[in-house]
Amino acid sequence: MTLPADVEFTTLFQNADAGDSAAAATLFAAMYSELHTLAQRQLARNGGQLTLGATTLLHEVYLNIADRATVSFPDRGHFMAYAARAMRGLIIDYARSQRAEKRGGGFHITGIGNTDPGSPEPNASTALDALGEALDTLATGAPALAGLVDLHFFCGFSFVEIAEMRAVSERTVQRDWRKARLLLHNFLGESG
Repeated sequence: MTLPADVEFTTLFQNADAGDSAAAATLFAAMYSELHTLAQRQLARNGGQLTLGATTLLHEVYLNIADRATVSFPDRGHFMAYAARAMRGLIIDYARSQRAEKRGGGFHITGIGNTDPGSPEPNASTALDALGEALDTLATGAPALAGLVDLHFFCGFSFVEIAEMRAVSERTVQRDWRKARLLLHNFLGESG
């Protein structure tokens, strides 16, 4: 099931927010396939290194969105950008958790006598962590550019699809993409 226009999407969201269970069910059914594809794209960006599945990620994002009473989505583009950010955050948290477990984060080592087992190795910032932090920094000053990165880089939407979501020209999206890349490059250079 696909939604023909943002107007219907907005109406469904407003009705679902008002407690209309039929609208909520219709909205979830209409968006499920697209969100599942989005989750698969997010996970594919990590080269299959995570054991997290697309369905699990999608359901975690659904719970994340459902817990946010103050979040509103005036159109499909805003909703997809929010879902992309939520997925990116969950993937980064999951990757950090896996790395901590691999380094023995689930175990507590105690020394015998006066022997000091040493301090654990400090958390090494991965490329995914660094990119997540740079995107968070970008989002504070230019949220539209950060949303563009989420939609294009993490979700795999084309510039044409993003332009359609945002009701702007493809050329505008390309220009914003160059700005976002430049700013992220600067942020990543400062942190490294």
